[in-house]
Amino acid sequence: MTFNLTILGSGSATPVPDRHTTAQILSIEGDYFLIDCGEGTQYRLIENHLRPGRLKYIFISHLHGDHYFGLVPLLSSLNLAGRTDDLWLFGPRGLWEIITVQFRYSDTKLNYPIHFQETDPHQPTQILDHPNVTVETIPLQHRIDCTGFLFREKNRKRKLMADKLPGDLPVSFYRQLKDGQDILDDLGQVLYSAEEYTLPAPQPRSYAFCSDTRYNEAMFDQIRGVDLLYHEASFLDDMEALSEKYFHSTARQAALTARQVAANRLMIGHFSSRYKVTDEFLVQARAVFPETYLAIEGQTTEV
Repeated sequence: MTFNLTILGSGSATPVPDRHTTAQILSIEGDYFLIDCGEGTQYRLIENHLRPGRLKYIFISHLHGDHYFGLVPLLSSLNLAGRTDDLWLFGPRGLWEIITVQFRYSDTKLNYPIHFQETDPHQPTQILDHPNVTVETIPLQHRIDCTGFLFREKNRKRKLMADKLPGDLPVSFYRQLKDGQDILDDLGQVLYSAEEYTLPAPQPRSYAFCSDTRYNEAMFDQIRGVDLLYHEASFLDDMEALSEKYFHSTARQAALTARQVAANRLMIGHFSSRYKVTDEFLVQARAVFPETYLAIEGQTTEV
């Protein structure tokens, strides 16, 4: 199953050439999950050859502009493109009011349904049960209510070993074997063993999006063992006091989080505009957690 992350924006609030505000696409078996929607996100989708019309789910972490100012233009463009398919939107209290006010005063009438669900910034909550993944909110610690999002792949089916399957095996038995169920005869004896004719299913994967937040031990148990952790790293270590003041994190703190929760990999982003290059972020984070990578715009990573 495809489970890929594409970075559309890796910057923070103030514009910087060649660095855009936060937006990411998770592509899961052909469905697009948009995480945050900073200014200009629809252009970033097009530049990265990602069709906006394939969006089904949008998740907004909080109401600082660099995380949602691109949302209303995107929704409007989908309408102009003739969208009629349902769209699901998850975000904080106040977001739906902001959207409806803008559409009301622009006399915009949407031709497609938007199903809005308000997120709880204080309690981890499952907000989506998709055929391939579940999505939970992660309460973060920022200056305003803010949630991250935890995507957990559902258990996948075992893989049939075609070269070992008996030629006369009814196709109706394939699903049982892939589900790990033995095929039994009328007396309850095993005719075909799932262990013999299938390979184990791959381990389910997981992705945690944690931005914006200061160093936050309260979320450790929820994201423990995550395959890929995206954690904001707005500042370098010498700015830790400023980072704490504005409820952000340093590269070292992001790496400490990854190490404490035993993540497989860490990706850092949301770099402050004061930094023209980001090499030192990687140096400081890898000193604590070697499997750290920078969020590079336009790059796609398999979860």
